[in-house]
Amino acid sequence: MKTLKTNLAGLCFFLLFAATMQAQDLPAIGTSGIAGKAAGIAVEVKVQSPSAQVTPLQIACVFEYTEGDITNPPALPAQLNGMLHLDEALHGIITELRKSGKFTGHAFETLLITPPPGTIPAKQLLLVGLGNRNTFNADIMYTVGSIGMREALRLGVSAYSHASDIKDAGIDSPTAEVAENVVKGALDAYNTQLHLKGKKMARFKPLVKLTLLSGPAFYAPSSAAVKTALAAYAQ
Repeated sequence: MKTLKTNLAGLCFFLLFAATMQAQDLPAIGTSGIAGKAAGIAVEVKVQSPSAQVTPLQIACVFEYTEGDITNPPALPAQLNGMLHLDEALHGIITELRKSGKFTGHAFETLLITPPPGTIPAKQLLLVGLGNRNTFNADIMYTVGSIGMREALRLGVSAYSHASDIKDAGIDSPTAEVAENVVKGALDAYNTQLHLKGKKMARFKPLVKLTLLSGPAFYAPSSAAVKTALAAYAQ
């Protein structure tokens, strides 16, 4: 019995030590890196909450509303939940809009919000719906990426940030595939506009930077996925 207790104590110590070391190895908030460039756009991956990102336009994605979906498990814990931080910074308006049905979160639905002073540093916030959480497929993030880019060009910003917020809602999504699809959708949409501009059928302010926001645990796979996506657009 004494040996068993000793072994259990040792195992608990090892697990605690491993968890501590893993946390220490994760990138700190604010860590960022340019993964590459395509069509004149620098694509950055950054560890940051959308509630703290300084940007002309912040894009955040939400599913159709279910009670407590960003506060209760399987949603990420409060300290890691970017969507929860965003909602709280905006005094609960995102939950209010979703719960009341004023913004349903249906797939590809959009809503533009002008954040009041003293809430979040982003000049504008664009919510994009992801639809039913139970039928989520990473393929839809290509269209979400396209929507984000087209709205950014329509609004005339030179840079914007994107937060998929899928993990925040407790969805076990494929991190790399989501990041890759967002970037591909955005760049394909931009290239379409460049094509139209060349035919004098579109006018827009060139975009110079796209930032993908990530949690600490997803920074490395997101960065690798973005580099893979950009390889197809090598200049």
